[in-house]
Amino acid sequence: QPNDMSSGSDALQHLLAPFNTQLRAIRLRQKAMKRNILRCDRPTDTYPISLTGTACALRCAHCNGVYLRHMHSLDDALARGPLNSALVSGGCASSGEVPVSERQFVQLAELRARGTRLNWHVGFAPPESLRHIVPLADAVSFDIIGDRATAREVYGLDKGVEDYLAAYDQLRALVPTVAHITIGLRGGVLSGEYAALQALAERQVDQLVMLVLIPTAETKYADVAPPLINEVLAFIIKARTSLPDARLYLGCMRPSGNYRALLDTAAVHAGVDVIVNSHKDALTQARALGFSIEVATACCILN
Repeated sequence: QPNDMSSGSDALQHLLAPFNTQLRAIRLRQKAMKRNILRCDRPTDTYPISLTGTACALRCAHCNGVYLRHMHSLDDALARGPLNSALVSGGCASSGEVPVSERQFVQLAELRARGTRLNWHVGFAPPESLRHIVPLADAVSFDIIGDRATAREVYGLDKGVEDYLAAYDQLRALVPTVAHITIGLRGGVLSGEYAALQALAERQVDQLVMLVLIPTAETKYADVAPPLINEVLAFIIKARTSLPDARLYLGCMRPSGNYRALLDTAAVHAGVDVIVNSHKDALTQARALGFSIEVATACCILN
């Protein structure tokens, strides 16, 4: 069963077996490079901010504004006193950018002046916005969508991989920018992820965050299944072999429960460097394989 979500060693061995040759090569290279540390990020010190409240013009198929409900306003952030770090995000305008008002730029400058490190979601920010964003950004997280069909179905945007890569290239020339790929974003089916990965490998990026679709209530994809775990593992292995020197993250967005237990544990074998909110089974496996565990408490690309 490729998506068998029962936990335990039998399910893990069944999942890993088709990839044993590749996994053995990955582990040998890790040992040769002395990459024997797994970082476990628990981003409790990062305050999530939505610049738009719960408003979003796109109402994307995987989110529909649901995740904005759990975020806070800039006024709330400033009222809390010193913050270690914050995620600056929000809903999108119809153009695909996360809009920022003049007042919000002033507030964000004040927040950063207090020593708060800022990780931004900017979407397709126009040059006039980037001029204000860049001085206030410690990092930018940017999603790469590998095909136009996925962008249309999920976001309602008529943009191809070339548009995402052009925006990504523009951003990383100005500010530290980390590419994100959501595996199975198109309703649990892979569609363009490998094209995105190939483009990033050609750019020899030094960091990549991999996420996995979470079917979420009150969204278009509420009733879909997440991508098959063996397909996710195959993608992680391809990322590891395509980007042998990059730091690979298994990011915060991925299904919970037995799915996470099995995926996280397999990801340790596949050579990820960082797992956000890792399942305890993955930490047990990492220690058994001889890894040291480090813990960090900010948004993963800020650590």
